[in-house]
Amino acid sequence: MPQRLPDLVGRAMVDPDFLADLQRTPDAILAQYELSDDERTAVQTALVRLADTPPNQRAVILRTTLLRRVAT
Repeated sequence: MPQRLPDLVGRAMVDPDFLADLQRTPDAILAQYELSDDERTAVQTALVRLADTPPNQRAVILRTTLLRRVAT
């Protein structure tokens, strides 16, 4: 079964190293997931917001930003 957006968000929430890798090399990480163009754009937008976020708050900001997208 291909990995989808909920899988990506879930892993980013519990694995700080994965979140750091996602921020560092988003294209390589996103290539491992089956995402629609809208989902990919939502993740990229969320990553931009994370740039100025303290590390201990990044998972929460990512979840908050993508929560609506994952729920639909």
